[in-house]
Amino acid sequence: MLVGCSQGYNDKRGKGDAPVKGKAGDNTPVEVYNFPDGFGNLATKCVGHGFRAYVTTNADAPSNVQIVEDKACAG
Repeated sequence: MLVGCSQGYNDKRGKGDAPVKGKAGDNTPVEVYNFPDGFGNLATKCVGHGFRAYVTTNADAPSNVQIVEDKACAG
């Protein structure tokens, strides 16, 4: 695994966006579920084949990521 720094990285308020080699990442939309202020919002989408990612963000806490099997994402 190779880790590096980029001027395009933005970690303001836990919304870090790491650079994507060749800018060929998956830019499909996510479903976002908003929670009241003070709680992390939740975003989810299919990733890979047969998996779903759940990501939370909060201004005062690190992002949490869970990736689980989801047969609905097999397409």
